[in-house]
Amino acid sequence: MRAFILAAGEGTRLRPLTSNIPKPLLTLAGKPYLTHLMESLRSAGVKDITILVGWKANRIKEHYGDGSSLGLNINFLEQKERLGTANAIGIAEGHIDEEFVCLNGDVLLSRKDIKAAVDRYRRERKAMICAVRVQDPSRFGVIDEREGRMARIVEKPKDPPGDLINAGMFILTPEIFPYIRRTERSPRGEFEITDTLNLFAASNDLVVQRLEGYWMDVGRPWDLLRANEILMSEVHRDIRGEVEEGAVLKGNVVVEEGAVVRSGAYVQGPVYISKGCEVGPNCYIRPATSLAENVKIGSSVEVKNSIVMAGTHIPHHNYVGDSVIGERCNFGAGTKVANLRFDNRSIKVTFRDELIDTGLRKLGVIMGDEVKTGINSMIEPGTIIWERCTIGMGTLARGNIGPDSRVF
Repeated sequence: MRAFILAAGEGTRLRPLTSNIPKPLLTLAGKPYLTHLMESLRSAGVKDITILVGWKANRIKEHYGDGSSLGLNINFLEQKERLGTANAIGIAEGHIDEEFVCLNGDVLLSRKDIKAAVDRYRRERKAMICAVRVQDPSRFGVIDEREGRMARIVEKPKDPPGDLINAGMFILTPEIFPYIRRTERSPRGEFEITDTLNLFAASNDLVVQRLEGYWMDVGRPWDLLRANEILMSEVHRDIRGEVEEGAVLKGNVVVEEGAVVRSGAYVQGPVYISKGCEVGPNCYIRPATSLAENVKIGSSVEVKNSIVMAGTHIPHHNYVGDSVIGERCNFGAGTKVANLRFDNRSIKVTFRDELIDTGLRKLGVIMGDEVKTGINSMIEPGTIIWERCTIGMGTLARGNIGPDSRVF
C-alpha cells in the first residue's frame, strides 16, 4: 500500500506564516507538520509515499529527499495549477497503480486512527472514506451514511443531513481515476472530490470509517497553537543536549543533541527544544512551547504555549504567550506580547479587511519572518505582523501590519 499526500496548496489562509515557507514545513512540536503525518503512516506500515507538491515545491523536495532519513521511500508529483481536490488526486493516474491512502496535507489526524483505517482496509479490501463528527458541519462536506456506507456527500450544505463530515482521508484504488475523469467543474470552477465520490458511490461500496481520536482542520494561523498543543501532549522526555547545572527540566521535555539549556532556566514540559537552540540563563519556558532549530531564549524571558520557528532570537526581558513567531525574528530588550483582553472576551483578529472572532480567550501575536522589534515595544492581543516589519522602540503594535512596514 502507498500513501498519497496532497500538499500542493499555497496555504494562503495561514499567511503571513506561509509567505516564505510552504505549509507542510511549518514546525509543530519540534518537527515539520508533514513529518508528523508521515511518521503516523510509517507506524501503520505504510512506507511508500508520494507527495503532491506545488507552492515552493523545491523546498519540500530538498527537505525530504528520497525519505531514507525517515525510513521511508518518498517520491513527488507536481500540480502546476490548483483546480480542486479531484484534479489533485487525478494527477496520480498513471503513477500509482495500487491501493493508496489519500490524505489532505492540512488535517491533523491521530496516529491510532490512521492505523485503524489502514488495518480495516487490509481486512475488508473496500474503498473507504474517513469521517468525523463536528458541531458545525455546514462548513464541510457532510456524509449521508446508511448501514456503514456512504450514500452521498453534500458540500457545505445549509441544511446538513447529519453531523458526520469528510475528514480528508480516503483509502482508494486506481478504480477511482475513471470517475475523476467524468467529474465536471463545479460552479466555482474546480473539480470537487465530493462530486467524484458521489459518482463512485452510485455504483460501488464506499465504506465509512469513523475516527475516534483527535481531528483538526488547520486553516488559520491560530489553529496551529491548538494543533501544537495536541502534538506536544504526545512528547516523551528525551534529553540529549547539554543541560548545565542549576537548570530545572520538569516533565516531558525534549532537548535535542546540539542544544544547550543554561543554568537558571526553568523548563516545564511538555516543551520541545530543537538542535542549535540556546535557552537561558535564568528564563522560564512554560508548557506547550516548541522551539525550532537555532532559536535563542535569553535572560529574564518567559515563553508560554507558543511556536517559535527557526533562527529567531528572544534574548532579554521579553514575554511571549500564546503566539506563533516566524523564522529569523529578533526581539529587542523589553518587548512584551499581550495575550489577554481586560474584559476576558474572545480575541478578534483583523485579516484581509475582515474581523474574525478566533473564539480564543488568549492569543498573542502571529508574526511573519524576519520581523524586528525595538526595546520596550508592546504588541496587543491578536496582532498580525507580516514579514520583514520593524516595530520601533516603545511602540504599541496592533491590528494587521502589512509586509515591510515600519511602525514608530
